[in-house]
Amino acid sequence: MKVFFDTEFTGLHQNTTLISIGFIAETGETFYAEFTDYESSQVDDWIKENVIANLLLGRPDTSYPVGIPKPADETVKGYTRNVIVNDLKDWLYKIADKYLSHDGKMEVWSDCLSYDWVLLCEPFGGALHIPECLYYIPFDLATLFKAKDIDPDISREKFAFGEVYAEMLTQKHNALWDAKVIKACYEKLVNP
Repeated sequence: MKVFFDTEFTGLHQNTTLISIGFIAETGETFYAEFTDYESSQVDDWIKENVIANLLLGRPDTSYPVGIPKPADETVKGYTRNVIVNDLKDWLYKIADKYLSHDGKMEVWSDCLSYDWVLLCEPFGGALHIPECLYYIPFDLATLFKAKDIDPDISREKFAFGEVYAEMLTQKHNALWDAKVIKACYEKLVNP
């Protein structure tokens, strides 16, 4: 069982804080949450224009950014870190209970793990405290691209959906949308 995830955060620096997190299981179930307690003083203009503008909380259904559908199977959550961590843990165990044997582990996949994996582990108290249903070794799409002799800097949307559709995606950097793109790229890479 695989789960694909992405995070959005306040910048590429050591003290960055989570803005949102999105997961999609290989079976299609999703989890998406927006943090209300991120460090807003760290938000620069790029993050405002490319991340904050793509948050879903408080949007009417008709005003979602292009390419970012409102999650149909989960409500959009906007809470503090502790609440989101508990909700995420519940969601992960629900998926594990539904699809895994008693001692099975889910593989965790992201785009580039440099920040995403650390930011996923940190709210749980570090990598040694992640939910037991997760495999402790994460995997990343960038390395898989490289192993398949594909430039790891390739546009994920163009690779997954083709040039025409990717051009329509004028706004990205939404954690749930990006998790769905990661899943689509993975599926295309392993089942060409």
